[in-house]
Amino acid sequence: MDKKLLIGKALKAKEKAYTPYSGFNVGAALLTKTGKIYTGCNVECVSYTPTICAERTAIAKAVSEGERSFIAIAITGDADWTFPCGVCRQVIREFGKDIIVIVAKSEDEYREYTLEELMPHSFGPEDLD
Repeated sequence: MDKKLLIGKALKAKEKAYTPYSGFNVGAALLTKTGKIYTGCNVECVSYTPTICAERTAIAKAVSEGERSFIAIAITGDADWTFPCGVCRQVIREFGKDIIVIVAKSEDEYREYTLEELMPHSFGPEDLD
C-alpha cells in the first residue's frame, strides 16, 4: 500500500469540500482490496444534520460501485489531527475491524491505527448472527 499516494488523494479531496458554515474542510481516500481508491470530502448543509463527512462520502462512492472490502482510509482535515467522528467510525466498522485508519497532516506526517484501536469493543454485522 502506497500511504503517501493515499494521503495525497485525501489532501486533494479536501480541497473540494463544501463547508460554507464551519469552514472546516476534510478529505478522505479509501483503498479497496481490488486496489481502487475512492475519495470524498465533507458536504455541509445549513441545518447541519444532513451534513455528510468525507469518510462516509468515500465509502458511499465505493459501495455504489460494488466495492465492499476495504484495506485503509486516509483522513486529513483543517485540524492538526482530524480523526473520524463516531458515526464515521461505525460506518467504517460495518466493513471490518481490520481496516487501517491513517490520520494525516501531510504526506510525510501521519499516524496509523487499526479501527479496533479507535473503536474497541465495537458492534458489527457479525453480532447479529
